[in-house]
Amino acid sequence: MGCLHIEDVGNDLLAAVSLEVQSGECVAVSGASGTGKSLLLRAIADLDMHSGEIRLDDISCQDINAQNWRKRVGLLVAESAWWQETVAEHMPAIEESNMHALGFDTNVADWSISRLSTGEKQRLALLRLLANEPEFLLLDEPTANLDPESVAKVEALLLRYCRETPAGIIWVSHDPSQIKRIADRHFSLSSKGLEEVSL
Repeated sequence: MGCLHIEDVGNDLLAAVSLEVQSGECVAVSGASGTGKSLLLRAIADLDMHSGEIRLDDISCQDINAQNWRKRVGLLVAESAWWQETVAEHMPAIEESNMHALGFDTNVADWSISRLSTGEKQRLALLRLLANEPEFLLLDEPTANLDPESVAKVEALLLRYCRETPAGIIWVSHDPSQIKRIADRHFSLSSKGLEEVSL
């Protein structure tokens, strides 16, 4: 079991945030548009300049190679980037059980990126992230563009990964019903920082 420590992390656009997330725990973060939810995830992934300290147990993100940090603390952005022609070129090793869990067959590896819908890209970006076996997941509205059936599949896969790995999750969501389904704890982000709210 591990712990992600976030201590007074902020920048010019993000109020200072402190939070601890344990392995096997799913923490939901909500808040009005523009309060910095995506910025918070980017800061934790050490993609943006920030004040404060972020640690995995006793290891600071400053003491780990950036690429290794982002494998251990994996960020799923709202709009994923795709730079090669096929799915397989982006993730050579895809776990079949995860593919099937999200409604794909093994032939998805041969698909051209140009044929993918927004929802397919979103689900495949999640599979690409899980292939790195991160210890903590930073999820920026991972089901925002999905139909209800796909939402249910993504939630089930992520919660299984969270419990079995075990991995910690910070899950940004605007959907109160989803938060009730997936979260162990719920926080609201505002210009004043994070405030825990009841589920």
